[in-house]
Amino acid sequence: MTIFKNALVQLKNAAEAAGLDPVVVEVLKHPKRILQVSVPVVMDDGAVKVFEGYRVQHNDARGPFKGGLRFHPKTDLDEVKALAFWMAIKCAVVNVPFGGGKGGVAVDPKKLSSGELERLSRAFIRAIAPVIGPDVDVPAPDMNTTPEIMAWMVDEYARVTGKFQPAVITGKPIAIGGSLGRTAATGRGGLFALEEWRRRANLKAKDLTIAVQGIGNVGFWFAKLAREAGYKVVAISDSKGGVYATAGINLDKALAYKKEHGNLKGFPADKEISNERLLELPVDVIVPAATENVLTDKNAGRVKARVVLELANGPTTPEADFKLAKKGITVIPDVLANSGGVAVSYFEWVQNRTGYYMTEAEVNDKLKKLMVEAFYDVAGLATDKSLTLRTAAFALAVRRIAEAQQARGWR
Repeated sequence: MTIFKNALVQLKNAAEAAGLDPVVVEVLKHPKRILQVSVPVVMDDGAVKVFEGYRVQHNDARGPFKGGLRFHPKTDLDEVKALAFWMAIKCAVVNVPFGGGKGGVAVDPKKLSSGELERLSRAFIRAIAPVIGPDVDVPAPDMNTTPEIMAWMVDEYARVTGKFQPAVITGKPIAIGGSLGRTAATGRGGLFALEEWRRRANLKAKDLTIAVQGIGNVGFWFAKLAREAGYKVVAISDSKGGVYATAGINLDKALAYKKEHGNLKGFPADKEISNERLLELPVDVIVPAATENVLTDKNAGRVKARVVLELANGPTTPEADFKLAKKGITVIPDVLANSGGVAVSYFEWVQNRTGYYMTEAEVNDKLKKLMVEAFYDVAGLATDKSLTLRTAAFALAVRRIAEAQQARGWR
């Protein structure tokens, strides 16, 4: 199935299991607005290349649309629709006053020069400027987009509107209104969720081994913070493959090696492994932190971990979900596990609008409070109704969205 159809299956399963309002469920099947744009860019050689871009605004019952902008060659409308839907669910799960949106451009940014990347970023934000704004839709970084790119975009938005409005985009550099703690927020939030699962299971961090698929920003910060918390990170990977070391991996050295060589191939470890093999290692926790649909009907039966902590968006298909649940493997779903990023984006948005800027300690304390509350809201509903954590998370989110829609008289 397509990614968006997978998302709708998750919604259908939650609706059936939790008796959700059919009117709200029907509304949530459809994005509120879809914008597809052509983005012409003058390349360094003088030629003009046109890229396809998207912004999908799924639901704004609880507040402005919120969601990242990604630059990736495989970005398409189906993917962006799914990600916008998951953002609507995620914001409701972590209980921040946003709806769901997502955007992206079909491009391989690694093939662009710095100048070409800046011109693309500015052209894309000009194209979607009519449908975004601090009170309307607030983009953020996502796959292959950075604080530098967000800075170009917020500057271009100021040129278009004639007013510098830092709250229009989150994930910015600190110098122009970014929030301390934002870079590590998604990984840190995932660790907070894992910590609460561990406490409920009455286990010690030092006794648990972890394998992380995808050692980009999210995966690296999660792995680094998990190691500092006492967990043993024994396997990591990037897009080219990974390494496994039973004694644990020195993440700082691994990151330095990757920066020098471009990938992890050749990094000292017990053995090199593929991304596929990493998910089947005999570890306690696997963390898909890269791309969608990596756990499927084909490989779910070979998963040996106790827990799947989803830091990527949509890494597990509905068929895999069913198999994992049947094996007694706990899945901490993406709409809960990776919501730390949007939580701190919310803090950044608030700071931009009030002019009061928090310390990193304040940000991290507030993030922990939101993540712990969200975990127990979801886990409590799962226990009460005998649901998986994913189904409980969706049920909780849809109920919160329904309350907002009913309060606004949308029925």
